[in-house]
Amino acid sequence: MTQAKTKTPIWPQLLMVCATLIWGSSFLLMSQAVDNIPVFYLLAVRFSLGAGLLAVVFWKKWRRLDRATLKGGAVLGLLMEGAYIFQTYGLNGLGAWQGTTPGKNAFFTAVYCILVPFFIWLLFHKRPDVYNVAAAFLCVAGIGLVSLSGEFGLVGGDLLTILGGVMFALHIIMVSRYTERSDVILLTTLQFATMAALSWLGVLLTGEVPAQGIAWADWARIVYLAVFSTALAMLFQNIGQAHTPPAAAAVLLSLEAPFGVLFSVLFGDERPTAAMYCGFGLIFCAIILSETKLSFLPRKKFFQKGVDK
Repeated sequence: MTQAKTKTPIWPQLLMVCATLIWGSSFLLMSQAVDNIPVFYLLAVRFSLGAGLLAVVFWKKWRRLDRATLKGGAVLGLLMEGAYIFQTYGLNGLGAWQGTTPGKNAFFTAVYCILVPFFIWLLFHKRPDVYNVAAAFLCVAGIGLVSLSGEFGLVGGDLLTILGGVMFALHIIMVSRYTERSDVILLTTLQFATMAALSWLGVLLTGEVPAQGIAWADWARIVYLAVFSTALAMLFQNIGQAHTPPAAAAVLLSLEAPFGVLFSVLFGDERPTAAMYCGFGLIFCAIILSETKLSFLPRKKFFQKGVDK
């Protein structure tokens, strides 16, 4: 008697796609806000509001707080804060290190797609399958076509951005690990609190605060970033990752870059090109490959019948 196959739920993947859609929509707002607000100050206010919102809405969860959850939230916050700082300074430059372009910033950040399967192999001795590796390379190639436009040659900002991609990869892996034994909402809240604390420390060290205060338009951008891009989107990411293998999650989360380009085309000055359409196609193929492992192809059924005989 053959056992019925358990159908894998699709809602975790949908949550992560929704998160990337929200992040993609926030690129323009973030770039506009950074023009008027120092980076560390913006991150500090954004993550303080995000942590406070989740802490109040889910206040009953605090009775479940334990040492493992505290540690997990601190580690996740440290990794994500590091990723944000490297990515931001990779774009804007740091000292003598020249900043990179937005397209290269998105492309080099996306190296986490390739890194995640191999980091899992290195850290936890779980060898990636050929579908995970192929999907990762397809995805990065697609993001390259979407993001890059004849931008070649490495500058210091590119190296900082790659370090940010490494931090994103480690964050994706550790989210999958810590959500196995801790409450996802508490983990996310503590992650935001850690990021807020580190950002306020950055404000103290740099001494950068808005000289003229914050305009109402910028406050509106901060509220959107705190409520939607932080509290909602990252909660979606962590919940979705709790039910999705890290390698597959990395491919899905990479949709942030093409969604960002899409919103720039719709509401900014970006113009679509043939390379963009090809890139979107490659990313779509990467997601199909990662999520289905080509199980829908007839040849798999044929070989299965051959084995059964």
